[in-house]
Amino acid sequence: MSLPAAVRTSLRAAADASLAPGQQAYMKSAMPFLGVRVPEVRRLVRALVRELGIDDPGVLALSARELWDDATHREERYAAAALLGLRPLKGDLSLVPFHEHVARTGAWWDHVDEAAHRIADLHDAHPSETATVVVRWSTDPTSLWVRRLAIISQLGRKERVDLELLAAVLEPNLADREFFIRKAVGWSLREVARQYPDWVRDYAATHDLSPLSRREASKHL
Repeated sequence: MSLPAAVRTSLRAAADASLAPGQQAYMKSAMPFLGVRVPEVRRLVRALVRELGIDDPGVLALSARELWDDATHREERYAAAALLGLRPLKGDLSLVPFHEHVARTGAWWDHVDEAAHRIADLHDAHPSETATVVVRWSTDPTSLWVRRLAIISQLGRKERVDLELLAAVLEPNLADREFFIRKAVGWSLREVARQYPDWVRDYAATHDLSPLSRREASKHL
């Protein structure tokens, strides 16, 4: 049995149909749910990969793409994201187009926020190449989700955050009135404030932030 087939079988075996309607309503998702919580999806994926003895990056990437593109239920896309987070694929620069594909086709905060962890890995593994990518994404004319991915792509990097790069991806988005962009701007600043509070204070004082972004940015100051 292929990895995608094994994932689909395991997800359906673990499903609790009573959870599915609430999950779908919470996510405002057109795609239905099976009724498997995200931590359980991740656990199942890790267990299957170990059981099948798969550590080839190419196989894992192709399996993730199949699960994502052929998904009939949202948990299959969560499983694809879980595969992308496994060690053999972390920091793989060749997956940048797939991460962008996830943001464009997933087009919602749960998928984009998970993809941001993978871009953070890329910032560590390939800083200059990844910086070029996220600067391009930050001005994407067609997808707010690609822009959100650029804005939050350094979350979790703590003292490793590139402040100059953060400012570069924030700048084109400060005037955007879209909630998910304003929230992302504030979130990125809020996280940076833990390590660099003076930088965030100065940034907030010298830039025209939306009220939502400013509230978020100030939470740790």
